[in-house]
Amino acid sequence: MARKPTKQKKQQFSITAPSAMSVLLAGDFTHWQQKPIPMKKEPNGVWRASIDLEPGKYHYRFIVDGEWRDDPECTLRVTNPFGTENAVRQVV
Repeated sequence: MARKPTKQKKQQFSITAPSAMSVLLAGDFTHWQQKPIPMKKEPNGVWRASIDLEPGKYHYRFIVDGEWRDDPECTLRVTNPFGTENAVRQVV
């Protein structure tokens, strides 16, 4: 029996924060701070999370030890209502 094709695509998010104690991924896909995704720290100080997202455009930021942070690897950004910028991830 063939598997039903899924529209979701695996997306990798990462940020380098070697001294951080905790890093969360928050975005419109997590209802921001309502359900942020805990990221896992690798020995090299890079925190990673892998999630499935439907095709579309998503806004996100990282929360590093309680502080909002930009994704330094993301060049596509939009201004948010708080005077900072959200990173934008386009899933095709």
